[in-house]
Amino acid sequence: MDYIVASTKDWNKEFFDKESKSLVGNWYFSSTPDELLRLLESIAPRYIFFPHWSWIVPKEIFEKYECVCFHMTDLPFGRGGSPLQNLILQGYKETVLTALRMEENVDTGPIYYKKPLNLNGSAYEIYKRAGRLCWKMITDFIEENPNPLPQNGKVTNFIRRKPNQSLITEDLSLEEIYNHIRMLDAPGYPKAFIETKKFRLEFECANYKDNELTAKVNFVTRKHNV
Repeated sequence: MDYIVASTKDWNKEFFDKESKSLVGNWYFSSTPDELLRLLESIAPRYIFFPHWSWIVPKEIFEKYECVCFHMTDLPFGRGGSPLQNLILQGYKETVLTALRMEENVDTGPIYYKKPLNLNGSAYEIYKRAGRLCWKMITDFIEENPNPLPQNGKVTNFIRRKPNQSLITEDLSLEEIYNHIRMLDAPGYPKAFIETKKFRLEFECANYKDNELTAKVNFVTRKHNV
């Protein structure tokens, strides 16, 4: 039996290299749409798992193969983009990671599994935690071949955040600034920032304790001043 894991994130490739060795079947990893298409020319996978993917999957793929995606909310609550950031902004400390079958509309497919997920720490720490949980679910898929059930409950949609929303505004409290920094602190995400006329100050590695906030700051010369 063949299986594909498709992800754009290095941490998911690390999990793949470690975890797939202990599972039955033939396992393949894809990090781009072209790689995925090339794989599908030679194999017919039982499942294609998408733990963190950045492109729209063509209809001819998810209609032909059982495609599983993972979303960091208790669907149908929180459909849409930037789920982690939207959850933290709304004050959530815990969520669930939902495994669902991919279909044409975003995050509307039937549900296989929901597992608890803690939202402490930086975005990078949370994404790695979610990646480990994805692999626990993938193991369950191989052992159980679950049948998904339709989503049930009130639909709530999230809006994908834009890079300019990473700006730290003056109305935020220290705790809110901490959450703003940590929710963007992962590779490939636009860091929380403050701008002066000459520099952009980008923040990461935030720590908040006893009403004191510390963080690492990088000074980047703004392009229009170069």
